[in-house]
Amino acid sequence: MSDIEQLDTEMSPLKSLILPSPNDMSITLENVLALEALEARLRAILPEQYRHSYEEVMPVSMGSAGLKYDADGRVTWDQIWGSFCDLAMAGGPPHRGTLLQPATAEAISQNPNAHLRVMEEIRRGISLVTRLPMQPAASGSWVRMQCRSTGMAGWLVRAIVMENILARHEAETLFLPAGPDFRLAKEIKNVITATAKTCHYWTDHMSAEQHESIDAMIANSSIESELIEPALPSEVDADPDGYRSIVDAMTREITARTGRACFANRYVGWIGVDCPSVRSAIWMMRAMTVENVLARREDTVLFLPAHPRFASQGRMTRLVHTFERIHSLHAAKKFEQ
Repeated sequence: MSDIEQLDTEMSPLKSLILPSPNDMSITLENVLALEALEARLRAILPEQYRHSYEEVMPVSMGSAGLKYDADGRVTWDQIWGSFCDLAMAGGPPHRGTLLQPATAEAISQNPNAHLRVMEEIRRGISLVTRLPMQPAASGSWVRMQCRSTGMAGWLVRAIVMENILARHEAETLFLPAGPDFRLAKEIKNVITATAKTCHYWTDHMSAEQHESIDAMIANSSIESELIEPALPSEVDADPDGYRSIVDAMTREITARTGRACFANRYVGWIGVDCPSVRSAIWMMRAMTVENVLARREDTVLFLPAHPRFASQGRMTRLVHTFERIHSLHAAKKFEQ
């Protein structure tokens, strides 16, 4: 039985029921224990300064720092920032209001020289602000940074995606987006800023013990706990029918199980879930992330990943069940407050 058939079977006795309002819920011991366990996992990945105060962090931007240039007209990326906004992971404002993704192969082929210049500037800027080695520019739409550990790369992916910039990793290598149409003061700066910000918090605000703990958590993941990530356009193009089937099933089941409206067509690889408030979207974004589901938000819309391969090995069932549980815990948390 496929994941989609399994979810339909599970839902059939419940289709006619009206979902209860959060006001009708009562907090149970099971809810309390589940919330405590969830928030303990969140504290485990947050920098020390946020561990006991993340509920008070406000999603308010400090404003954008202007570019500075050297005598040769090049941006001095390492001289721009004296401080950074709060991490989106901790409840701060995401660096971008909309998702920044890598260029398609078609866009790169139409302007390969511009794409190479963009990649070289992003490599130069990240090297200046992080002092980490950058791998040589390669074909494709990703800039590659060498992290100090798999845990660091995995943590950065989660943190950077919450800043609304797509990122991936393979072991210690972090992949960051690039494209021929990226502009110096816009998209190029976005990638460098988000990388500088998240690396700053990882390096300067987290202990060696915390690094080791996160490294062990990420390195020891199994199929039941692997990071669930969005499909890239090329992966959707390879299986468009499978992708559409997954998106339709996810949106149908999330709405049926939680009552939340879903948006399927804003971005390839993502579905949007309408949340009642910004604070709700932030809380559920962080909760999904600590459950190893990449998540991000735009205002009150929570975005969850979609991929054709979710039809295998229980991935879609895991994602839908996880969101249903997180949604229920969020309602219980509101009742508790």
